[in-house]
Amino acid sequence: MTDRPDLTNLPSYRQPRRSVLSARRIALMASVVAGLGIAVHGFSPSTSPADLFSSPAHAQVNNEVKKVERPIGFADIVERVKPSVISVKVNIKEKAASNDDGDDAQSPFQPGSPMERFFRRFGGPDGIPGLKGGGRGRVVQGQGSGFFISADGFAVTNNHVVDGADKVEVTTDDGKTYSAKVIGTDQRTDLALIKVEGGSNFPFAKLADSKPRIGDWVLAVGNPFGLGGTVTAGIVSASGRDIGNGPYDDFIQIDAPVNKGNSGGPAFDTNGEVMGVNTAIYSPSGGSVGIAFSIPAATVKSVVAQLKDKGSVSRGWIGVQIQPVTSDIADSLGMKKAEGALVAEPQKDGPAAKAGIESGDVITSVNGDSVKDARELARTIGGMAPGASVKLNVLHKGQDKVVNLTLGQLPNTVEAKADTDNDNGKGASKGTDVPKLGMTVAPANSVAGAGKDGVVVTEVDPKSAAAERGFKEGDVILEVGGKSVSTAGDVRDAINTARTDNKNSVLMRVKSGGQSRFVAVPIAKG
Repeated sequence: MTDRPDLTNLPSYRQPRRSVLSARRIALMASVVAGLGIAVHGFSPSTSPADLFSSPAHAQVNNEVKKVERPIGFADIVERVKPSVISVKVNIKEKAASNDDGDDAQSPFQPGSPMERFFRRFGGPDGIPGLKGGGRGRVVQGQGSGFFISADGFAVTNNHVVDGADKVEVTTDDGKTYSAKVIGTDQRTDLALIKVEGGSNFPFAKLADSKPRIGDWVLAVGNPFGLGGTVTAGIVSASGRDIGNGPYDDFIQIDAPVNKGNSGGPAFDTNGEVMGVNTAIYSPSGGSVGIAFSIPAATVKSVVAQLKDKGSVSRGWIGVQIQPVTSDIADSLGMKKAEGALVAEPQKDGPAAKAGIESGDVITSVNGDSVKDARELARTIGGMAPGASVKLNVLHKGQDKVVNLTLGQLPNTVEAKADTDNDNGKGASKGTDVPKLGMTVAPANSVAGAGKDGVVVTEVDPKSAAAERGFKEGDVILEVGGKSVSTAGDVRDAINTARTDNKNSVLMRVKSGGQSRFVAVPIAKG
């Protein structure tokens, strides 16, 4: 048998195979490079893989990757600010942990208020955030967070963390434990100032001078669930939040995870400054759902300065009951914008009453700075010192006027006022129907316990405009359209006047439960 010649050694045989293989390799590599968005030109069939990865094209890929901006971490900021944060541990005797029936703990907030509900969601088994133990005759323990604001040991935390505490201890980031005493607290803003004993060179944080912007990064550092120095990150979700805790609500909303034990801890910005003090969360489950609230640094500065100086906070006071100006109320008063604070009732012998401010006036500015709403007025006046002179711009019966007055001091407690003028309409006659409002009224002086002024509501149609605006039997209507009323005829006349003036609603001053308020009631045409 004749041997077949070995053709593999012939140049004409080897070359095509190498060319095909090289072409396939080049096609594969080119597809990879093309996938990286790089144009590759000038490859020859003899280019090897090693040549490819050391080629100028590959160098170009590396250069492009280096140019891409990478995510910025927070490690450098955390390393700098974390030593200023402390864990706060308190001991509270049983009397501060449960009431006589052993059901609910004493809360630092008004029962049933949103803040109180938030903290019950936030808190431990005794209803107070971070409390452990409980039961009559025992000492319970609470945990929270805080941070140094000076090298000599002054630190900020929440009022609800140390309120009623018999003993306060803090643990620093390096694991050392110190005793602390409470210098002062402010329930209205939920802030407290404590002094840590046994050191004079503590690392401390700086309170920010500027307001954060929505979308700014925020770092929350604290003691969640007693774990000690824990850092979480998020953004500023909103500002100026009102969560129903009081007239001074002005919270920063953040989505950095905040949990039980974070109370009193700082929220840092990317400059390493404290933008706020974490104080509350909203959570159906008790854990973080990305909605937390911080007290702004500007508020902290003002409150802490007074706590350090005298252990308490004094606030300016003008002595008025105010409410927001809604679009309906603005229309009733002939205002172009729903701005300012509507005076529902000036307090007798208060600074505002002495200066001539009356019910129905709208305070539009303080010392030349416009007032956006009732909460802003409360915060502005509350941030001033008692005894200060202020100039108020007021809309009075459709005319602008300037009122100068001297601020009083906000009382520390609010006295409950019995509703002696209103007996819920008991003894009322059926009254006279007010057309198209869905209620009947009778002269107040004809109804036992209703007082002498105004007309008392004796019946309300549950499907009427009056019912939608919150009118109920026993309410006393004092004014309609800026005019005092004493009969159903007066009410009808005032409504007809508003209708003639092409008003969409009529403003009524109503007394209910010992408090006065204005209600804008829509009126039908024709």
